[in-house]
Amino acid sequence: MDRPHLVFRTYAGLGRALGTLPEPVAAAAARLVGAALFRLRRDERAQVAANLDRVLGGGTDRALLDRWARRAFDEYARYWVEGARLPGTPGTDVCQHVVFEEGFHHLRQGMERGAGVVLALPHTGSWEYGGAFLAAIGLPMTAVAERLEPAELFDYFVAQRAAMGLTVVPLGEGSGRTILRTLRNGGLVGLLCDRDLTPGGVPVELFGEATTMPAGPATLALRTGATLLCGAIYRGPGRDHHAVIGPPVDTERHGDLRADVARVTQEVAHGLEALIGRQPEQWHVFQPLWLADRPGQAAGGQGRAAAHDRQGAA
Repeated sequence: MDRPHLVFRTYAGLGRALGTLPEPVAAAAARLVGAALFRLRRDERAQVAANLDRVLGGGTDRALLDRWARRAFDEYARYWVEGARLPGTPGTDVCQHVVFEEGFHHLRQGMERGAGVVLALPHTGSWEYGGAFLAAIGLPMTAVAERLEPAELFDYFVAQRAAMGLTVVPLGEGSGRTILRTLRNGGLVGLLCDRDLTPGGVPVELFGEATTMPAGPATLALRTGATLLCGAIYRGPGRDHHAVIGPPVDTERHGDLRADVARVTQEVAHGLEALIGRQPEQWHVFQPLWLADRPGQAAGGQGRAAAHDRQGAA
């Protein structure tokens, strides 16, 4: 058996096994996995700590930061375990465990306009759980995801999300057409956009420091007239999840498209800051995010000290 196929069989086998375990046993397994990852993945642990330090305001005590990072690994493991179990969870059960803290009316009003809704999401909590909830109440979401290797693992991922009522399209040339068609039909599009996977990201400030974010949410909303919202769903307390959606982002055209995309993307960054800051330990970004942490991309000394000298929507 070649390695890619072995990877797929391992993930699929673990997913099936986790789906059959009693919930308390699965939760205990997640805690063990999270603790093991925290001990073993030292480079990722250091990056998570650096990311959380920005969210917490900088200069956080090292011991306290380690505790936050440990919680982040624990939450990440719980996210994966929950995701493996979610396809077999009835929609009625999902709905029983979702509480909207605020902002659901923004989503309803956006959908009623008929021009579609773009929901900008951070990698926080469990966006799949939120997607399963929305599908269960008649608001199915289409999302874009980066391809996984091997290909059969990505196909498995797509099939699992389809079982939850989520439509996942691979990031690539055809994804734009699918998303545009969804919006033109008045549908809902969810875009994870706190981590830039493209070479042409928009410069923004996130928690006061220079980084880039994908232009997709702003560009789609500006070109189609869709309502643009920032939202997140968080795990807990217990088996419950709580969701938040912010007010519509101003997508009125003020200048040329490039300037408007920059302005709107910076507003999305501010919206994501508020959502990430609610529960930083549930922010699943273990990679370098800010330019200061990306080798070769912090040219000209752009980093934390220089960020405040940049124009917010550069």
